[in-house]
Amino acid sequence: MKKLIEGIKNFQQGPFPAKRLLFEQLAEGQNPLALFITCSDSRIDPNLLTDSEPGELFVLRNGGHIVPPYGAANGGEAATIEQAVKLLGIRDIIVCGHSHCAAMAARLAPESLAEYPAIRDWLRYAEDTRGIVPKDYGHVSQDVDDLTIAVESNVLLQLAQLRTHPSVAAAIERNELELHGWVYQFETGRVFAYDFARARFELADATIK
Repeated sequence: MKKLIEGIKNFQQGPFPAKRLLFEQLAEGQNPLALFITCSDSRIDPNLLTDSEPGELFVLRNGGHIVPPYGAANGGEAATIEQAVKLLGIRDIIVCGHSHCAAMAARLAPESLAEYPAIRDWLRYAEDTRGIVPKDYGHVSQDVDDLTIAVESNVLLQLAQLRTHPSVAAAIERNELELHGWVYQFETGRVFAYDFARARFELADATIK
């Protein structure tokens, strides 16, 4: 805690005064560029990863970057998605997985969750995607390890489950919303984005125009 308290002091003495005008403007309301759905993993910093400012990302985080199908769970995911799409008018939603994901590793070894019933129940929304992911999503990367395949396929599954939310489906139908699937590699800093036309993950700077 000492490090965190010192961090608050440093923020108040440095970054906050330097961006005081921005924070004063944010007090009037928010107009984020995208809803960023990612894992609770402490190694991910969405704003650092995207070089974005406070107020530019509406962030939803949980273990495994999971989006339960609409009506399937009582968590806050559905409310957050509805707020982003219907109240804030967000036009882009990103589901961002990551390398070395413990949730996906646990999905590959369900016996490891015997003593963690809450985690086991939550990960039922990230079950094996083979045969579940819509055919138009194509295939995930080839010639890679099982964990990478699990991470990529889970991103695609969560995109599919995201489409079951009425606010999302309606906005897509009106051409007012786009969905994006990303995988972030901690060790390289690279981001791979799913190219729907080519049905594969590619470096983000090659797919995002």
